Amino acid sequence: MSSTETAADDRLHREYVMDVRIVEVAEDGETWYAFEAPEHEGIAFDDAEDAELYADVYFDVNGFEEAGTGERGVPPVIIQAGRDTLAAYFLTHDSIDEQWVGSFMGVQPGKVLRYASRVRDRATNIRERLRERNLD
Repeated sequence: MSSTETAADDRLHREYVMDVRIVEVAEDGETWYAFEAPEHEGIAFDDAEDAELYADVYFDVNGFEEAGTGERGVPPVIIQAGRDTLAAYFLTHDSIDEQWVGSFMGVQPGKVLRYASRVRDRATNIRERLRERNLD
């Protein structure tokens, strides 16, 4: 159990199925959002929306681990999942916005946002199916 988990229950931002959650952490006047999942080393975000999109990407690809990919690396499962998942994953990084992703992928920023919306929709459907089957 990480130190974030020990004091996180009263700061739970969002809880998902399969023991995945986002915890709001406030320390020294700063607030960030920690993504937590079983067998995932965890990652923190300055913005709750980025943490939520990261969770959607996580469900979209049935989980992934970033350990060993390096600071600028992308987990192979993200790349294999397709352009929309890759775009959404990029958008979770602080220094990357839809303009950068659009330039990288050769598409308009609006299309990048549609890609992210598709990932969110798929992740929502996946979580709903898990709940319906009592697999949470």
